[in-house]
Amino acid sequence: MSATETGTADALEPGRQSTAAEQDPAVSPAETHDEPEVTSPVPRVVVTRTVARSSERVPERGSGVKLASISRTGDRIFSALAGGSGVVIVGLVVFVAVFLLALALPALSRDQDNFLTSRNWIVVGNELRFGILGLLWTTVLSSVIAMLLAVPVAIGVALFLTQYAPKRLSGPLSFVVDLLAAVPSIIFGLWGLTVLGPFLNPAGVWISAHLGFIPLFANTGAQPKNSVFVASIVLAIMILPIVTAISRDVFAQTPRDHIEAALALGATRWEMILRAVMPYGRSGVISASMLGLGRALGETVAVLIILSTPAAGAKFSPSIFSGGETFASKIANNASEFDTPSKTGAFIAAGLVLFVVTFLVNALARVVADRGSAK
Repeated sequence: MSATETGTADALEPGRQSTAAEQDPAVSPAETHDEPEVTSPVPRVVVTRTVARSSERVPERGSGVKLASISRTGDRIFSALAGGSGVVIVGLVVFVAVFLLALALPALSRDQDNFLTSRNWIVVGNELRFGILGLLWTTVLSSVIAMLLAVPVAIGVALFLTQYAPKRLSGPLSFVVDLLAAVPSIIFGLWGLTVLGPFLNPAGVWISAHLGFIPLFANTGAQPKNSVFVASIVLAIMILPIVTAISRDVFAQTPRDHIEAALALGATRWEMILRAVMPYGRSGVISASMLGLGRALGETVAVLIILSTPAAGAKFSPSIFSGGETFASKIANNASEFDTPSKTGAFIAAGLVLFVVTFLVNALARVVADRGSAK
């Protein structure tokens, strides 16, 4: 290469260093290739991190929007009131039980008869010979008969009001049924003594004449109008509103999907009630029946007015056409004799048994309602 060419090349590319091929003619020059430009369809995102200058103020924590503080005062007050109410109820039950037990134990310790199996009731002076067998039989018999009469009628009325009656009719009928619960017990007692008793007296005579060979329907010589027979019917009428109202509310809560599914499968109205409504409300009906039984066990005034008190030393009869006394009527009828601690303790012991029986009935209703609730 001549000096002229060299100078020309250096003039064309000033500052470029000569390669090995240019310096040594034996080395062949290598071909140079530019790198291909790669383009991506996704735009490149350039993240820049800005460092705050020392002169700029960084907002302090909590200096932004302030939210209103949530107050738990109302929840705490309501929780305390609800818990206190529960404690008060439990305390009252315990107090009544302790009160009855404390006053009844001295009389029970001095009782000369078996308290559970004796039918005597002699509490004169220092002689204490009393038992609850007769009182227990009359109380349980009248209440069970009342349940057998009231529960089927109550279920039928509840089903009619919820499944058959139109709305313009079910409302007034429900009001009339609920109105029976507001009638005082003494009204039912007077009505049973003066109206229902004489009306049912011929029926009682006929039943005892034709079924008297059965001890439960034996003729004891007493007037049927003053017997357990009439008292049980009056009790059935008195507990009817309770059982009907609860059963009606339970049946009304039957899911509409269950009813429509039963009808869509070709079930008749009665089959739908039997397969969908009754299973759903079974636990509620049982619970209502137990509550009605508790009301019948503790009824006082109506039973006191209707039942005739048997004479002292009279022979015991299990017939429904005989008179008798329940726990409540016995205590109410002899309240004026609570003049000595021994007499008072004897009657309070009878009240303690009634308290235990009623408590067990209501506890049983709660257990049945919890276990048989619809799912």
